[in-house]
Amino acid sequence: MSTPHPTRTPLFPRGSWAETSRIAQILRKETVGGALLLAATVVAMVWANSPWSGGYDALRDVTIGPAAWHLDLPLGTWAADGLLAIFFFVVGLELKREFVAGDLRDPRRAAVPIVAAIGGMAVPAVLFALVNLRTGGDALRGWAIPTATDIAFALAVLAVISTHLPSTLRTFLLTLAVVDDLLAITIIAVFYTDTLSPIPLLAALIPFAAFTFAVQRRIRSWWLLIPLAALTWALVHASGVHATVAGVLLGFAVPVIRSQAAGGPDAGPGLAEHFERRIRPISAGFAVPVFAFFAAGVTVGGLDGLTDALSDPIALGIVAGLVLGKTVGIFGTTFLLSRFTRASLDSGLRWIDILGVAMLAGIGFTVSLLIGELAFGAASLRDDHVKIGVLCGSLVAAFIASILLRIRNRAYRLIAEEESVDEDEDGIPDVFTDNGGRDRSP
Repeated sequence: MSTPHPTRTPLFPRGSWAETSRIAQILRKETVGGALLLAATVVAMVWANSPWSGGYDALRDVTIGPAAWHLDLPLGTWAADGLLAIFFFVVGLELKREFVAGDLRDPRRAAVPIVAAIGGMAVPAVLFALVNLRTGGDALRGWAIPTATDIAFALAVLAVISTHLPSTLRTFLLTLAVVDDLLAITIIAVFYTDTLSPIPLLAALIPFAAFTFAVQRRIRSWWLLIPLAALTWALVHASGVHATVAGVLLGFAVPVIRSQAAGGPDAGPGLAEHFERRIRPISAGFAVPVFAFFAAGVTVGGLDGLTDALSDPIALGIVAGLVLGKTVGIFGTTFLLSRFTRASLDSGLRWIDILGVAMLAGIGFTVSLLIGELAFGAASLRDDHVKIGVLCGSLVAAFIASILLRIRNRAYRLIAEEESVDEDEDGIPDVFTDNGGRDRSP
């Protein structure tokens, strides 16, 4: 195996053992969530294409909620606007923690996944626009659909193919997906807010400020925090801004590092990590699978229906964006960073590994389906074609990525074995410690 040139820094440097362990725990939870996501998708697709498809549509359209607050919404809308707010709250927590206390607080570590995420969103958007330049109508409103990466779906694929992906690449994939989610929610807030009501948006600042004050004082009382978060969400929803934006902002408000009165940074997990541990299982195990169940159910109409949907330039643009755009964007920006900086691949890694991870990031599902609904309207003909495009593109990307990553699985297994050796039996694998036996700091 080749080693980096002594004068060049690793492109994917190995982080501290504490951070690597934390990320491994997160990925295990997301893998379970990914399995539930896949199961919910299959159930929705089978039901929507069965003789009982009317029952699926009726369930999705059941309306509940207080009409006085304009929250008498169909279950499908509750899943998209409400449950995904929980998902984006976790995204906000994770992103803030990574850049405040994680390995990525070092700008040199953060540069690669941030630039790769930007490239992985820009190229798919351009490809979609090129395919749909002459489509007409509102087709170009879907430019952002193929820009998102579904980390839970991607990790479920990794679990299915049983690959021993190195910790550095798993960290890269997770951070890439988190930055991707942040950019996606920014796109939703900026480009998919058709009407804006300033008064509810300004009113949302009051419960948001109260929530921020409470968490900054390290208050964990759910009877106080949940009503404040719910009120913030409801007012943002009423303003016309997509309510999932409230989830990210609430996540950003939570402090990451312990106060000095509580022992400081070395005294254990901060409030953000505490909330993340409590809420991530709800997000991965319930919120996202339920959204997928209501969003993925599309009546294909047999082979003729599938052919008709995939002949739509919108569906073709999504497939091209996910399969080609994501790969070219992520792999290309990473390669250029290596080419024009003093960074090189880590020992044991090859460019085919980066290609496989870039292709894996082409699995766009949860946020892609959400943007499709916002662009063309839920249950519309174009939205149905969006769903088929997202499903087909994600499956093609998953299949090709599986082949690429399985080719290198033997090398990954050797790296995994190296990262598990603990000759001094101090509980920290030797590759994660310095010469003094101490865990490397970020």
